[in-house]
Amino acid sequence: MRVVLDGLVMGESTRWHDGRLWFCDWGAGEIVVMNADQPEVVARIDDFPFCIDWLPDGRLLVITGRGLLLRREPDGSLVTHADLTALGGTHPWNDIAVDSRGHAYVNNIGFDFPGGEPAPGLIAVVDPDGTARQVADGVRFPNGMAVTADDRTLIVAESYAGRLTAFTIAADGSLGDRRTWAALGTGVPDGICIDAEGAVWYADVPNKCCVRVREGGEILRTVELDRGGFACAVGDDNLYAVTAVYPSTDGPAGQLVAVTL
Repeated sequence: MRVVLDGLVMGESTRWHDGRLWFCDWGAGEIVVMNADQPEVVARIDDFPFCIDWLPDGRLLVITGRGLLLRREPDGSLVTHADLTALGGTHPWNDIAVDSRGHAYVNNIGFDFPGGEPAPGLIAVVDPDGTARQVADGVRFPNGMAVTADDRTLIVAESYAGRLTAFTIAADGSLGDRRTWAALGTGVPDGICIDAEGAVWYADVPNKCCVRVREGGEILRTVELDRGGFACAVGDDNLYAVTAVYPSTDGPAGQLVAVTL
């Protein structure tokens, strides 16, 4: 394991996009892209949490905790792509995954975090024209999400249920055929990604690891970390993960690490 970047506050939402690694530092309010091992801050977000993905035309989408889906224009400005506050109330929005047709799936954890009484969350879809609607509910702390390469399946990490849950994606962006993609036992999935073989990597905070699993639940590989794993991404023959001591009482304790696959 190699430490690529030290001093993060709380890294999340790792993405491999156009040959570079991107991630969010929630504590610093920054969206960061790595140029080799050099970080570049491309946007600042005054909210918590916030996660990223891209529209098919290459424009960046950012879902903020308070429910604004922002779109980054070619000049770097951020505009509102959709307002989701009517769907999620005051509960925070979390992760985002976009399919090749421009459907943006975003999830809401369903309760105030931290400190709130746990309750089921929901998943919404934002159509390419900005129309938003709920497409799933009863998700136990929806966390990382990813769309399979064929655009047929959305995979969602249910952190409080210890499983990866799959939905079949309809042509209009609706979700159906809900099923357990992998039961993880004591695993607590946070951020996820899908690799070239269709296996899922998930980061795990309390168990301090990243785990590769295939559909059905077979564990293919476990990478031990020295602190909690919040999100991971595969690119350039590496597994990248953002990690942190959580909770930290000694200031920024987050890192971006890499493991050669």
